[in-house]
Amino acid sequence: MSKRDYYDVLGTSKGASPEEIKKAYRAKAKELHPDRNADNPDAESLFKEVNEAYDVLKDADKKAAYDRFGHAAFEGGMGGGPRPGGPGGFQGQGDFASAFSDVFDDLFGDFMGGRGGAGRSRATRGSDLRYNLRVSLEDAYRGLQKTINVPTSVPCTTCTGTGAEGGAEPTTCPTCSGLGKVRAQQGFFTVERTCPTCNGVGQMIKNPCKACGGAGRVEKERALSVNIPAGVETGTRIRLAGEGEAGLRGGPAGDLYIFIQVADHPLFERDGVSLHCRVPVSMTSAAMGGDIEVPTIDGGRSRVKIPAGSQSGRQMRLRGKGMPALRGGGYGDMFIELAVETPVNLTSRQKDLLREFEKLSEENNPESSSFFSKVKSFWDGMKG
Repeated sequence: MSKRDYYDVLGTSKGASPEEIKKAYRAKAKELHPDRNADNPDAESLFKEVNEAYDVLKDADKKAAYDRFGHAAFEGGMGGGPRPGGPGGFQGQGDFASAFSDVFDDLFGDFMGGRGGAGRSRATRGSDLRYNLRVSLEDAYRGLQKTINVPTSVPCTTCTGTGAEGGAEPTTCPTCSGLGKVRAQQGFFTVERTCPTCNGVGQMIKNPCKACGGAGRVEKERALSVNIPAGVETGTRIRLAGEGEAGLRGGPAGDLYIFIQVADHPLFERDGVSLHCRVPVSMTSAAMGGDIEVPTIDGGRSRVKIPAGSQSGRQMRLRGKGMPALRGGGYGDMFIELAVETPVNLTSRQKDLLREFEKLSEENNPESSSFFSKVKSFWDGMKG
């Protein structure tokens, strides 16, 4: 039985690019995989045919030979060139297992990191770090520039981060050829495991740097200047790119995340961009009205007019005296809650005046007087 044209097998054209050939192969491999076509007795042979075609067309030299001589390029009559399979193109158990392994790499390699190439860099990105910074409410209002000391890993200056003595470049692991993984054939399957020689790094350091022990980094405390913008609140996160832990063997550094915690204030209570403040007011000021001065978060004072007859719990607003919005948009408001104070430690004269005040109040407000008289009679009855 004559073989089909490899380009027809993959459903692509002779002038297709390597990427187009790979894309066509993936589609066909997924479509014809035996596990997805259990009811099709021809699925396995078609799947092998697809792998045979791709094995030739993915290799530039094999593809050139095939384009010139066709299938004859891989049969004994053309100089004994490489054959994709056994006699008649049939792949033995080992060949099929290898092809299956190639399918797995081609289909899932992009998601699992792929095989990589010999001697590729095994530099590893450093970890991200977290730093908790506590600031006062005044600092959160104004914003500030603050220097912090962060214990972290920094590149080793002795080996310039390579991990090798004198800054020499690491050599490719001879066991895995830089892949970091080795494969073993077990019957139909190929088992892949971490290279025992380089522990998956893919590179070897013959003479490790004495200063860092081959890690390419050392522990050190760094002083960093941080800009805290106005309007931050508890939970605000500030990212400093590249200021985290140094990478292994010259890899890029991680990031530093600063988490803000705003300390409680003895006078103000914050709610987003709003501030709340409880202000004591004398009984006479609450009754007759008047002006009072209240402190503000910016360090100043604002005059507030108290209406006559104000009760405890009454709220008054000072517009624009709250916290700044973190990403612009002006300032919030400040809310003042009045707390009317009852006088204590009265003198005899003050008590007499209050009694006189109470008597006059009963005369001016008979309804209120009648109410309180009923309350007094009720309590007197309870005592009797």
